Parts: sequence; C-alpha cells; structure tokens
Amino acid sequence: MEEKNNMLVNDCSFAGIRPIMMDLPYPPIQVEEKNPSYANLLSVDYCGSVSEMSAITQYINNENRMSGERCSLAKTILGIAMAEMMHLQKLGELIFLLGGTVDFTARYQNGRAMMWTPEYLQIPGNIKNMLQADIEAEQGAIKQYEMHIRMMNDKRVIAVLERIILDEEYHIMLLRTLLHTY
Repeated sequence: MEEKNNMLVNDCSFAGIRPIMMDLPYPPIQVEEKNPSYANLLSVDYCGSVSEMSAITQYINNENRMSGERCSLAKTILGIAMAEMMHLQKLGELIFLLGGTVDFTARYQNGRAMMWTPEYLQIPGNIKNMLQADIEAEQGAIKQYEMHIRMMNDKRVIAVLERIILDEEYHIMLLRTLLHTY
C-alpha cells in the first residue's frame, strides 16, 4: 500500500492474472439425459454451504484483505478464485442440461431448499488462518464431490466432477505451500 498525495493507493496490479488450475482440458459439458435429482445434487455444489459460490466469495474476500501488503499472495488467491468461477459456470451448465434451475438455491435431498448466503463463509483475521480455512473448504468440496459422484450414474457429469476435483487437489497443494511460507 502506497501513500500518494495524502491518499492511500493499492499499488498491487492484477493485470494478466489467469485461473490457477491443472493444465488439463475439461470434458465436454454434456449429460446422458435430464435428471432433476442430479441437478439438485449439483445445486448444492453450486451454491450450498460447501460450494463454488462460497469458495469464490471467500477467496475474493481474502484476496482483498491481502492485496495491500502481500501482493504476490493476493494474486495467487485471485487466480484460485478465477478457477472456482470456471467451476461454478460449468456446474451451472450441467444443472441446466439436467433440467434443474440455476437460481442460487441449493436443493437438498431431504426437500430443504436454501438460498446462498454469506453466512456460509469463514472470515479469519490473519493470513495463516485464511489459508487454513481455504484448505479446509477445498477438502470439504472434494469430499462432497466424491459423495455426489457415488450417488450418480451419468458418466458425462461424473467426468466433469472428477476434473474439477483435480483442480481442488491442486489448490490444496498450493495453499499448503503458501501456508508453510507465512
């Protein structure tokens, strides 16, 4: 953070930041047939408490709080957030193809429906705790994706979820490395 003419200015440039993900293609976004039950499972991954929407928002909040003093760390966090945005977009496409509704409402198997809320987020006070919360969120996402994969019988949807898991595992590796640095 730099002071110029009695103004505080964040001099951390985010130009050229790209999504941080595995260097592998995603499978085509296709489904074998409409399946509202599968769409509901994916709605939880899309915008439930453990979801891409929660991950994006948590990463962006952490990036904002880091950017003034830890520019390189903030850039990495933003790159991870961008990958999570791509996951959100792919899940939204799958939900639509499966016959579901994309409206930031997670539809659980017990019939409960919950609209996404920032109350799902963890907002720790220091960088180590932010990174640890991010690692835990990625681990929770992987467990949830694996559970949903076991509940599905659509090879095309499963292929996309398995590819997303590869990114989440990569994010955990990066976050653990960053955690040991700070």
